[in-house]
Amino acid sequence: MRSSVMPTPPHAGPQSPVAVSTSGLRKAYGDKTVLDGIDLRIPAGSVFALLGPNGAGKTTTVQILSTLVAADGGQALVAGHDVATSPDGVRAAIGVTGQFAALDDLLTAEENLLLMADLLRLGKREARSRTRALLRRFDIADVAHKRAATFSGGMRRRLDIAMTLVGEPQVIFLDEPTTGLDPRSRRTMWDMVRSLVAGGTTVFLTTQYLEEADQLADRIAVLDGGRIVAEGTADELKARIPGSHVRLRFTDAVEYERAGAAFPGATRDDENLALRVAGDGGLDALRALLDRLDAAGIRAADFSVHTPDLDDVFLTLTGTGTTGPAGTGTTGTGAPLHDQETLR
Repeated sequence: MRSSVMPTPPHAGPQSPVAVSTSGLRKAYGDKTVLDGIDLRIPAGSVFALLGPNGAGKTTTVQILSTLVAADGGQALVAGHDVATSPDGVRAAIGVTGQFAALDDLLTAEENLLLMADLLRLGKREARSRTRALLRRFDIADVAHKRAATFSGGMRRRLDIAMTLVGEPQVIFLDEPTTGLDPRSRRTMWDMVRSLVAGGTTVFLTTQYLEEADQLADRIAVLDGGRIVAEGTADELKARIPGSHVRLRFTDAVEYERAGAAFPGATRDDENLALRVAGDGGLDALRALLDRLDAAGIRAADFSVHTPDLDDVFLTLTGTGTTGPAGTGTTGTGAPLHDQETLR
């Protein structure tokens, strides 16, 4: 499903047109409900990430929105087209990259792109022009005449996305696009996604890598049990999870005891002369803590700000784990929270 529609303007904001919207989307297979009333609203020119455990319905959502599977109820619009009543309009406006690269291994990179252009019924001149441009854009021009079978995982994924872009889609669905890639190839893929969005394309991303959603997504929705259990920016989702705290460490036992008296509610670590002071992780709370230390004439050797990350959000919201008591800085498994920033 590679399209021939020009992209929408970049830099989606509050007044940006909606690229994808769903209302009450439902899907069941037999007596198993996969989607149980999904509501989404994704602005054009943005990255939207759908997270959830295996079997949560992420791929089913993509299949419905890309017209591969019919919904049992509700409504879905993609690029202004209803997926049920105007599937051809949807297909003309989208590109889909699945979990595994859909390449012809017997063809070269250039031949794969030209084949896609032919399927889209582009003229020969336009097909060759777009092929050359995409080979350069995805840094595979130097292997244009090599068979896809010889490519590494990262190169195959780049070629696969290049094929998706032959038709210049408005909306691209990337279903776990970096599965199996090494860290360097994954970061290269992130740069490509950012480039697509800068050019006005809307990216609908499903991923198992929470760092990926944190790095790329303008908004994130967490899907569990067929329902959206949370939606917002990465920071908004993290703010919902308790456990933010500041760790103060001392080298002088007297200063440590004075600090303990100044923060009677703090969790003490006598062995390491450290205090863990609960807070929301925000700048205002941090300033208040530092002002309090300064007013009391207390000097800490160093301090670090700890906040929950998307792993904690995922484990808490999907029911696969629980967050420990506020201020403990642990997940339900007892693992330490992510140390986002250390200040000296």
